Amino acid sequence: MIEKSGGGENQPVGCVVLYNREDKAVCSNFVAKIELAPNMDPSYWRYVHSAAYGIRLTIGSINQTSGIQNLDQDRYFNERTAYPPLNEQIAIAKFIEDEVAKIDTLVDEQEKLIRLLKEKKQAVISNAVTKGLDLKIKMKDSGVAWLGEIPKHWGVKAIKHIVSTPVTDGPHETPEFFDEGVPFVSAEAVSSGEVDFTKIRGFISKECHKQYSLKYLPKRGDIFMIKSGATTGVTAIVETDQEFNIWSPLAVIRCNVESNPYYVLNFMRSLNFQEAVALNWNFGTQQNIGMGVIENLFCPVPSQQEQKAIAEYLTSFTKQFNTLISEANNAIELLKERRSALVLAAVTGQIDVRNYQREVA
Repeated sequence: MIEKSGGGENQPVGCVVLYNREDKAVCSNFVAKIELAPNMDPSYWRYVHSAAYGIRLTIGSINQTSGIQNLDQDRYFNERTAYPPLNEQIAIAKFIEDEVAKIDTLVDEQEKLIRLLKEKKQAVISNAVTKGLDLKIKMKDSGVAWLGEIPKHWGVKAIKHIVSTPVTDGPHETPEFFDEGVPFVSAEAVSSGEVDFTKIRGFISKECHKQYSLKYLPKRGDIFMIKSGATTGVTAIVETDQEFNIWSPLAVIRCNVESNPYYVLNFMRSLNFQEAVALNWNFGTQQNIGMGVIENLFCPVPSQQEQKAIAEYLTSFTKQFNTLISEANNAIELLKERRSALVLAAVTGQIDVRNYQREVA
């Protein structure tokens, strides 16, 4: 069966699935059924499709209509590919299967490493912003169930008491977008945990920016928190003096002079705070949390000196872990490229598998 239009979340147009079950199945109009001739090995032809559609998605038989990719049947049946004898097809498929399995094992190991690194990073952040850096310090009950114990000399304040301005957000209207102008940032640009200007919603005019700035004008050190959608609770901090504006899915926390924004940022990334967000969000068409609710969530308050020390420690620590995570992600990409190149080389005869064929015979 071949995906012929739409392309699901993980199933692009041209993706082939071998149906090996004896019971009958009904295909939707997004899927085409293909029965191969007796001299064609299904596993081999699956890898041919992988090379043709998974590696070079711009293949000529794919159309783009109304924003949806679809397979042109006439052009598809006129596609040409290498056609080895059946015994070589079987050998090639076996070779690819074995080699891909080795690569996939390496990918799985890297993905497991990334999960462990992220869990470790999250644990260290949560411990530092709720327990401090001195492991011998005496603790006390914070009085907040989701916060637990904190150092005895720390205080606890609602977020509304550690900000210089009330928690706010961007405009609740859709502006007109242009090819250039003032960057307009929404949740997509913050979902990675930093303000990514390559993922802005678009550009707005100077006049629109001036109007929106009457309510809120971004400033270095401001903390953005996504307050609606699947990434509710994700935070990022402004580290630029570039002029831009934001949309309503983002809540803004601007710390007062007594609160270190990087300490507060890390606390908002802790497991404790994220649990509080999950306990307090609402569900409509999507999960969301109100600014009034955010303002009343609690934050542990060490001295300014401790806040600075914790923030500096976590900045150094997370930089190291982010480097390790980035290296693991790069390794995964290289492995996937190697896998694609191997499949392409095997089905186009660039790898001689005849000896391999005798080994597996």
